[in-house]
Amino acid sequence: MVFPIGDDNRDRHITPYVNYLLIAINIFVFIFWQEIGRNMHFTFAFSTVPGEILTGNDLITDSQIIKDPITGQQVEMPGLQPTPIPVYLTLITSMFMHGGVAHIAGNMMYLWIFGDNLEDAMGHRNYFIFYLLCGILAALSHVFATAFFGQNPLIPSLGASGAISGVLGGYILLFPGRAVHVWLLWSIISVPAFLAVGLWFVFQVVNGLGALGGTEAAGGIAYAAHIGGFIAGLILVKFFVTKKPQVVTRRRAGW
Repeated sequence: MVFPIGDDNRDRHITPYVNYLLIAINIFVFIFWQEIGRNMHFTFAFSTVPGEILTGNDLITDSQIIKDPITGQQVEMPGLQPTPIPVYLTLITSMFMHGGVAHIAGNMMYLWIFGDNLEDAMGHRNYFIFYLLCGILAALSHVFATAFFGQNPLIPSLGASGAISGVLGGYILLFPGRAVHVWLLWSIISVPAFLAVGLWFVFQVVNGLGALGGTEAAGGIAYAAHIGGFIAGLILVKFFVTKKPQVVTRRRAGW
């Protein structure tokens, strides 16, 4: 298993207030509004539903009783809830919600590691706009992939993964040689960013291809949003950079 745990930030000149704010908002929404994933009515009301985006209509469905194949326990899964805002705004609200503790923990770790460098290169305002724009384009990628491949348009999608994928796309273009510290088996090593992030993108493509043509996203993961967000970040990053990124030539000792 390869998992990033940090990178070389010695050339960062500003405090990434926006990145901290984005992380704080995600955590606040998950704990207080989603109630650590227990408030399914709130989650289903503000998630992005492809069918709603494609039609422009707020769709409401009945609850379903789902039986756990292992325990045999029956659980009521609420249907799509009334959305008290225009459905197109769920392209934004959905990127601040998560499906579970592991989901938000992984996303916030990636945002913590890679987002500050982009904010340093873009400035606070540009980084905020870039993040939201990548998240919206990522969600639209999932919506259109759902329609194109005939997947279920009533399955809600949520999470910061699409926006963070855009951050990764921008990061690999601006800082391809930067040292990223990764946890590999039982040791921590430093690898170039193009390798650490590149392997992640290949994983998304491979798994995304495996999901095409199915009725649902593989394993409940919207890989089209990850891929779309990453490509959006690659394309858009140069329009938001306000200064030329510095090249770090020496890695931090001890990693």
